[in-house]
Parts: sequence; C-alpha cells; structure tokens
Amino acid sequence: MTHGTETFEAIWAICASNARVSPMSQPWNYLFGMLKGTRQLPNGGWEPPLPLILAAWHETSASEKRARFKRHIEWAGEQRQLDEIGLCLRALPEDQWLHEGQA
Repeated sequence: MTHGTETFEAIWAICASNARVSPMSQPWNYLFGMLKGTRQLPNGGWEPPLPLILAAWHETSASEKRARFKRHIEWAGEQRQLDEIGLCLRALPEDQWLHEGQA
C-alpha cells in the first residue's frame, strides 16, 4: 500500500539545493506545527526536538540547524506526511530559506 508519492530523498534534495540550510524561523516553526505526533517529554524536551529558532537561531551553527531540520523531515516521513510537507517546502520562496553563509 502506498501512502503518497514523495520520498525523503526527493524532499531532502529540495532542502539542500541552492546552499539551503533550513527554512527561516517563521516558516520552520509553521512546518513544525504541521508535524503529527509531536510530544513534550517528561524532562521538558520535545520529540522531535523543537526548531532552532528564537534565541537558539543565533547560538547554533548552520550544520546544527540543517541536522535539526533534517530530523523534522525524517519525522514527517515516519508520520506519513511527506506529501503534505513536500508541498509546503516546494512552495516556500527562496527568501524564506536560510542559506550557507547567511548566519
């Protein structure tokens, strides 16, 4: 049984093209809010971990942001949401992406 047409590899290729790191703060937070099954853990953390926005935006490297965002795409795959997330990411204007060397 198929659950959609998107694959992790196809979506990640979009996310990594043009030296992209992650969506900017607002669209990344919006996409995180779309993820099903997120939950706060007893220790106060989240599964999957929260986006690196707000204060964390300025305190984390591009590679840390990329790794966290990649985990969110993997989570979307686990929740069978790749089609939905893929549509949003494909529609995201270039100026709403963080690129290597921007921050």
